[in-house]
Amino acid sequence: MIETCDNLGLLPIQAAISNMLKQVIPVMESEQVELEEALGRVLAEDVVSSINVPPNDNSAMDGYAMRCEDLADTNQLQLAGTALAGAPFKQNVLSGQCIRIMTGAVIPQGADSVVMQENTEAKDDSVIFKQIPRWGNNVRKAGEDIQQGQVVVTKGTKLTPAYLALIASVGMAEISVIRHIKVGLIVTGDELTPPGQPLSDGAIYESNRYALSALLNTLPIVLFDFGIVKDDKTDLKTVFEQAGSHCDLVLSCGGVSVGDADYVKAILDELGTINFWKVAIKPGKPFAFGQLGNAWFCGLPGNPVSSYVTFEQLVTPVLQKLSGQTYLPSPHFIAKAACIIKKRPGRADYQRAIFYRDEHGELWVKPNGKQGSGIMSSIANANCYMVLEQDAGDIQQGETVNIQPF
Repeated sequence: MIETCDNLGLLPIQAAISNMLKQVIPVMESEQVELEEALGRVLAEDVVSSINVPPNDNSAMDGYAMRCEDLADTNQLQLAGTALAGAPFKQNVLSGQCIRIMTGAVIPQGADSVVMQENTEAKDDSVIFKQIPRWGNNVRKAGEDIQQGQVVVTKGTKLTPAYLALIASVGMAEISVIRHIKVGLIVTGDELTPPGQPLSDGAIYESNRYALSALLNTLPIVLFDFGIVKDDKTDLKTVFEQAGSHCDLVLSCGGVSVGDADYVKAILDELGTINFWKVAIKPGKPFAFGQLGNAWFCGLPGNPVSSYVTFEQLVTPVLQKLSGQTYLPSPHFIAKAACIIKKRPGRADYQRAIFYRDEHGELWVKPNGKQGSGIMSSIANANCYMVLEQDAGDIQQGETVNIQPF
């Protein structure tokens, strides 16, 4: 790694993530919830099927079920009955017979194939077959999707709508999930004013709490919002003690730099421990990780873009590990730079960008305007990060870069 003034004493981002994941211990407590309430929750134990899915051989088409071998010498069979989904034909299909069958209906005993109705012609009490099927044609076998005793969804999976459908298909109405992670959010700064109130001289409207709480509320957590805390060491210490005693993870935003009124690091030294402080990431270098009372602690920078980026890149892996999920890095893709991209070696740079395909289907990317850590529009109007490696310098037009879509 090239040593520059921009990376001296900074922890590379992958080393920071590995450091945190090695230390964080997942929450083990679980609870039973109904399937309707399980979206976004994390499974506490494997889901094992007690049945085959489908439970019986069934028809993949509306048509006629018969013995395939019966059509070796004739194209006409006697119609013996009907099988509907949920109302099976309960007799055996004998040689020379066929039955009318609907999609999803159980294949009756004796039948082994289905010809769809478009390839047949009904005539009185018989059916003429215009197609000779292969054995097993249009038959969905029992257990074709899921077999009895099979692990359907593994422990640690975050449940999506598709997983809920899969679990429902094996007949389970309740499942065991990890309890909600308790996350405390603290925003610090004398200059911060809640939206809707008049601004005094030197003040700005507080926006980080809205971004971070919205990001957190997409996860299986319970949020404790401690609001805006002024830059008063006594007040901050009181709030930090409360958060550390009630939460699994405490996030603070602001106060982790080196200014005279940046008290967070000093309070952490008193109430907990700091495992590392400062990461080789741009934006977001002053990121702190440690412990606060009973909780893990992540200190985010105060600039809006810096707090947003460090949450997505550094806090999200911690929350995944805490909630029992397996950490899965976000997918990256390769695109070509549509212009020269300025970059100083020393920190991994997450530039906000727009990717697109040209008329030949080739993927291109360009920075989305100014990249300052206070320019939130650079994220709001972008669709990806350009992930520029720590040691990289300027990227020339046409060179390939990694992108991480939002």
